[in-house]
Amino acid sequence: MPSGTYAKKRLWRWRSNPLRRRDDIVEAWTVLAVWAVFAVGGSVAGLVTARAADEAFAAQRAERQPVRAVVLNDVPVNAPAIGGAYGRRMTTVRWAASDGSTRTGRTQVDTGLKAGSRVTVWQDGHGRLTAAPLSSTEAAIESDFLGAAAAAGLAGPVFGAGAVIRWRLDRRRVDEWGKEWDQVGPRWGHKTS
Repeated sequence: MPSGTYAKKRLWRWRSNPLRRRDDIVEAWTVLAVWAVFAVGGSVAGLVTARAADEAFAAQRAERQPVRAVVLNDVPVNAPAIGGAYGRRMTTVRWAASDGSTRTGRTQVDTGLKAGSRVTVWQDGHGRLTAAPLSSTEAAIESDFLGAAAAAGLAGPVFGAGAVIRWRLDRRRVDEWGKEWDQVGPRWGHKTS
């Protein structure tokens, strides 16, 4: 099928046509509006979410600082795993906070460490232990994923609303066809039995 014929078939609701109904025009505008809202709204939602996530990850990288800590207990190799982290176990460590005070807390470290071993841990701006911040590359990937998820999250309600409108238009068309058939059917004069 030549591309011009295909385009004409796809855009028949927009052309002047004696068989075109008001519902056809409403459906055409609905489809156009759904795609426009998805394209523009999805892009905006994705960009805003990705930018906000990237700024949050950058703030985490700026706030969190690595510090040297001392392991207070032996960490056996066969200790039970915490949170599914293979080769890492929870133990108590001691470190000096940025204000100079000595603090103790629990964090994950590699297995097989002996008491007195030195490890690097991460602390937040208040001197509490926290997870290491995402690297720039990891943060970019995570931001992009969150932006795509936001765009996809907008797609559901937008396309759902469009589907509901089109379903209601179809129901109305079926009801109108039924009424027209009730008027025309008896005039045919013969019935099959």
